[in-house]
Amino acid sequence: MDLLHTVILTVHIIAGLSVIGLVLLQHGKGADMGAAFGSGASGSLFGATGSANFLSRATAVLVAVFFLTSLGLSYIATSRPRVSGSVMDSAPVPTAPAVPAQMPAVPDSKAKDIPK
Repeated sequence: MDLLHTVILTVHIIAGLSVIGLVLLQHGKGADMGAAFGSGASGSLFGATGSANFLSRATAVLVAVFFLTSLGLSYIATSRPRVSGSVMDSAPVPTAPAVPAQMPAVPDSKAKDIPK
């Protein structure tokens, strides 16, 4: 279960960072800064409107992966057996010191002075 948790968490982090990167690469409808990255050129790798379409689809797929890994991580976190009790239940129990079998005798001179 720990291996599955590690794999899902790794995919979750990569998907999250990729979504952030893809959103930052995209430009708004009125933004002219997108032309600086080549999205305004008609001779680009994806064509005149291909890059915007590709980036939006890739973002949608990564958002879906991020959503599914979020659900998977929440399921794994809640499906673990719960241990009830306190932290003190797992603490070591202190042992009492050994009591001698016979107590030493009290001198009689002091016992006579105590009023009855």
